[in-house]
Amino acid sequence: MDQQTNYQRYLKDGAESAYRLSWTAYARPAVVVLCFWMLALSIHETNRWAGMGIFLFFLLVLVGSFIAKRAVRLYLNDHGIWISSGILPWTKGITGVQWRDVDGAGYFQGFLAWTCNSYCVRVGHRFAKSSEIVLRSVANGRKFVEEVNRRLLERQHAQPADRTGT
Repeated sequence: MDQQTNYQRYLKDGAESAYRLSWTAYARPAVVVLCFWMLALSIHETNRWAGMGIFLFFLLVLVGSFIAKRAVRLYLNDHGIWISSGILPWTKGITGVQWRDVDGAGYFQGFLAWTCNSYCVRVGHRFAKSSEIVLRSVANGRKFVEEVNRRLLERQHAQPADRTGT
């Protein structure tokens, strides 16, 4: 646990760029909870305590969802691209792709993504599709993808060419 905390601190301090989720990430849970609040309101008319209990339960779900989404961060540092997430000690974690394994980055276009500047980004892994990063509703996701691809290009140009096969 102490090692995980130290790594998270290293990641945050050594990160050259950090990205977070856009406001659009909060819209879907808010709409779902709003629908359940309407259900709780209709139940409240027949059974007051049950309606209040359902309302409070979904209020806690909404607050927890917002806090969990606020804890998600996308970091770039010299070692790779990392996602830090989680609010409770048993849910905190870091996952990512090292630069040597990054295949490329891309984002999914659309009218809503363009107008809200909130993109679904994908960072490919060269060897394992299951290890790639896909994160929805990243604020300035287009800028993130441009930065990742620029760094990849710089790393490729910085490596000496393989001249053993000539």
